[in-house]
Amino acid sequence: MNDVKYSINPCATTHGRVQLHRFGEAANFTLRSLIVILMLGLTGCATQERAPTLPPSVQMSESNRWQIDHDISVASLAATALAKDYARASMGKWRDRVHQRTEADFIPWFTGYWTQEGLAFRIAWYKLKAEEGTASASERLVAYLQQQYQDQVLHRVAQEIDPNVIREQATKLYIHFLDEQLIESQRHRGVARDQFDQRLKDIAAIALAPPPFRSASLYQVIHANSITGLPAYTAMVDQIQNDARATVAVLLEAQLSPVANRSGETPINKLAISGGTSAVAAAFGGITGILISLGAAGVEAVAHENERPKMEALLRENLNAALDDMYFSFMEDHETGVMAGVFYLSGQIEQSLAKTVALPVNLEPTPSAVPLPGQ
Repeated sequence: MNDVKYSINPCATTHGRVQLHRFGEAANFTLRSLIVILMLGLTGCATQERAPTLPPSVQMSESNRWQIDHDISVASLAATALAKDYARASMGKWRDRVHQRTEADFIPWFTGYWTQEGLAFRIAWYKLKAEEGTASASERLVAYLQQQYQDQVLHRVAQEIDPNVIREQATKLYIHFLDEQLIESQRHRGVARDQFDQRLKDIAAIALAPPPFRSASLYQVIHANSITGLPAYTAMVDQIQNDARATVAVLLEAQLSPVANRSGETPINKLAISGGTSAVAAAFGGITGILISLGAAGVEAVAHENERPKMEALLRENLNAALDDMYFSFMEDHETGVMAGVFYLSGQIEQSLAKTVALPVNLEPTPSAVPLPGQ
């Protein structure tokens, strides 16, 4: 067998090594590029999925809390003044209409001849049916006159200007203005909304007797979609209106009692005269008796008209005093007046803020005594 000899070209060998080297460098470059691309891709995913970093919530400082409470107190006072201006203007119109109705309707009705005749029989009936432990004839007459005044004057005026509506509107005006001022306070102080709202939730605006739904925070009052739909507000309004009705009844009774007492004295005399006249008329009988009765009635009517101006003056004096008392009560009474809702809310708010509206004073430590030379 012939031996086969192989020869290796040095140049070819060198060239091969160069090609392998270049291939290795390319491979390394490609691998490094893939790694970089992969890392960039992972970084991009992480960037997309990571939630944005929010600044940490800063707790409300004691100074900010004092400033907010001070703003609430000032806003409440301003809202109260605004509501009272509205209530005073509205109740001024109510007072004028009540006075007009009293002059046009009630006084002419009460002092009329036939009304006085009817009252004479009414008081006599009351006395005839009086029983021990029941209301006296005078008290029953006062209740009757009070109901007539309500029907002829107050209820008719309420169809135009109702104190209950004025009370409700004044309260809503107070809440609306207070809300506007608190929004401005939150913006001006730069306090986070959630912290500001939490402070409002800590302030009791309505705190009636249990159950719990009869109470509400300042936050609930100013953020209610409809304030009339808030159970605590409805309970507050119902309580005020019930107390207001009782107050009006007491004021009217106080001024109508003298009128009823005077009316209770006159009818007895009239009945005595009428009784004697009726007996005479019955004795004559027929046409003569009728003429006697008509003549007596005519004489009584003439006498009544002569006395009517004096009767009107006395009645007007009492009713004007009753109107003055009612107007003052409606405007100033914190529990039953047209500002009762405002006074209640503002009072509750001030009570809640009482411990924080006074800015704490940081006193510097008292300097220690410096001994004098020789001591």
